[in-house]
Amino acid sequence: MNTTFTHFLALVLTGFISINTLAQNFQGKAYYSTKSKLELGNWGATMSEAQKKQIQERLKNRLEKVYILTFSIEESVYDEDEKLDAISGATDSWGKNFAPGELYKNVKSNTLLQSQEFYGKQFLVKDKLQLIEWSLTNETKKVGEYHCMKAVALIPSTELYWYDFSWDRLRNNETETAATADTTKKKQIKMTQIEAWYTPQIPVSHGPGEYTGLPGLILEVSADNTTILCSKIVMNPEDKTKIEAPSKGKEVTKKEYQNIVQKKMAEMRDMYSGRRGR
Repeated sequence: MNTTFTHFLALVLTGFISINTLAQNFQGKAYYSTKSKLELGNWGATMSEAQKKQIQERLKNRLEKVYILTFSIEESVYDEDEKLDAISGATDSWGKNFAPGELYKNVKSNTLLQSQEFYGKQFLVKDKLQLIEWSLTNETKKVGEYHCMKAVALIPSTELYWYDFSWDRLRNNETETAATADTTKKKQIKMTQIEAWYTPQIPVSHGPGEYTGLPGLILEVSADNTTILCSKIVMNPEDKTKIEAPSKGKEVTKKEYQNIVQKKMAEMRDMYSGRRGR
């Protein structure tokens, strides 16, 4: 366990400092690299390997990113390290519409606040933390210098990337809306399996993205076609960062934000289809 954190815990246990003092003074930063596989579906079946590689390179700044999680005992902020994009000169204005914005989590109050920009409009998504029913296992491995344990869970696929958009999701929602009169049909909820590795050496209930709820900091997550891996941890940095929740934008829930995005994309589809039909 980090020596500074161990020292703080020892002082709490012996009564020299209070748990409130520990919460105020303790802070850490974890750096995560995310990698997503490019899924081309039926469209990709008609492409050569050279064409696939070219598309992969073109979308590299969307498929590979670095995020920083700044955390205390109760709060955390997870945001993209935009310095890397500035250095590489990478720009992806279209992708930013469907990328996660600055994410604030408070595990004590069960609060999520996420800043999202969509087509030039600023939204503040306020909701409860993602409910994840973890199953703890006895499997262990090391991630960097940290001893980690494995946990698995199933999450509804639509909740996994609620800030993103897919035409399949739009078509499914439209189909379900049209069939609401048929009460004999039960909606099939697609689930995604999550595999996480957490370290009890840093006993905080935080992790990258919306992943929380384990008895230790989550250092690695695999879900669907994306892997998130912690590459560096800085405990109690000399220059502490004030953890603040985003506050700008129109306040909406996750569901309301999804409806706004899907309505706008449906309008664009219909407008484009109308133009082609002329």
